Amino acid sequence: MGSGKEIRGVLFEAGISIDDVVDAALELYVPHPGVETRERAEEAFRRELEIALSDPNLALLIYAGTLLEEEGKKGRLPNMKTSDYERDLTYLIADEVMGMTIAKYIGGYKGTFDYVRYDKAKPGILGALGPFMDDVIAGLIGGVSANMYTRAVFD
Repeated sequence: MGSGKEIRGVLFEAGISIDDVVDAALELYVPHPGVETRERAEEAFRRELEIALSDPNLALLIYAGTLLEEEGKKGRLPNMKTSDYERDLTYLIADEVMGMTIAKYIGGYKGTFDYVRYDKAKPGILGALGPFMDDVIAGLIGGVSANMYTRAVFD
């Protein structure tokens, strides 16, 4: 990879571990054919997450979220006051668009619906992340979760 950056490392530097993502995902776990137990769900989710994170386009979308978060913390987002960024005002929808885009890219419309579930509930680390990364990670979880439930039936 060009710069040597790996998206898992970028997330870790942003304070987000793979275990944090898995834990947040499993907080809203619902038994389903193929993932009848939490243990099976975790195994299936981790497998789908690895597949998703291997995609360079997805890695770039996640990376863009980390950069926007960093710039927001420094007060350097164009046309936005630092106080507006910090309060995640309702007029800020770019973060929601990023989350929906990531979810739909990974899991189609099912991913988008799961994104909404995670974005509203903000389980685990989602409740501690900034305005961009909570949506980016909710989108990641939503898309991966949708794929997990869909493919688990066939495993």
